[in-house]
Parts: sequence; C-alpha cells; structure tokens
Amino acid sequence: MIRSELVQKLAALNPGLTLQEVDRIVDIVFDSIGSRLAEGGRVELRGFGAFTTRARDGRTGRNPRTGAAVVVPSKRVPHFKPGKEMRNRLNGHG
Repeated sequence: MIRSELVQKLAALNPGLTLQEVDRIVDIVFDSIGSRLAEGGRVELRGFGAFTTRARDGRTGRNPRTGAAVVVPSKRVPHFKPGKEMRNRLNGHG
C-alpha cells in the first residue's frame, strides 16, 4: 500500500472527514514519527510495532560503475520492530 492508497482508504472509512483533512492527518502522523526519530527517540504503536533508529558504522564501499573505493560515513537508520499482535496476524495466529 502506498501513501495515497492509505489516504483513500482512511477517507472511505471516515465519511465525516474530507480527503484533504485525512491527507493532513496522515501528514501529521508521519511528520511526528519522523521528528521523534530525528531526536533519537522511539515511537511505539501498541498492537502494531515500534520505530527506532540504529547506528550504522562507516565503511569503505565500492562505486558499482567504476569499482573505485568510496567512503560511506557512519549514520543512523530507521528500524521497525513489529509488535506481538502484528507478528501473530502475519503468521496466521490472529
């Protein structure tokens, strides 16, 4: 599912809201998750999962076209860990 499909589905499930209002709500949720992760925090959605960040060490990579060595700096990357309920749904236990 892509973002626009999510907005359409939420709008269909909530006829009292306009498509623009649902779009704004989705923006606010995604922006809030991104902001919290950027601060180094964690976002936990009970029954769904938790978003965190993990440190990735710097390394020397290769340019696939030229084969030249390229320095890849250390960075933080987003990580999602599904909750127990989500894992159960995915494995047919719920």
